[in-house]
Amino acid sequence: MSDGARGKPRRSPTPAPSPMEVASSGLVTALDSGFLRALTEPARLDLLRVLLLHGPANIGTLAGHLPQDRSVISRHLKVLEQAGIVQGDRQGRERVYALDAPGFIGTLERILGQAKALATCCCPPARPGGG
Repeated sequence: MSDGARGKPRRSPTPAPSPMEVASSGLVTALDSGFLRALTEPARLDLLRVLLLHGPANIGTLAGHLPQDRSVISRHLKVLEQAGIVQGDRQGRERVYALDAPGFIGTLERILGQAKALATCCCPPARPGGG
């Protein structure tokens, strides 16, 4: 087929993606997100552990619980903050960091929802009794 006036071939419309394609794309995007990448670094997990055990703290206090220099801790906090896992609040001349629980849980729930949506498209339901 061609567009009579100019002789250019007509392009067929692109078919709409299937529900499975949409779900899998969303899940892959979520799994390859800065959020999960931020959680793959052991030093950042140690940092989160300190925040969970001791509560909000500035870099100096965090450095007292970790083997890394303050500059390294600062870089890790920046990654965690950009990923929506912690939040830093300026208090005078310093920043105090804390776990961003609503943001953290919300992102985990979104990833879980995407995984469940994909499972309903691609995976057969489990049989009762596991067999």
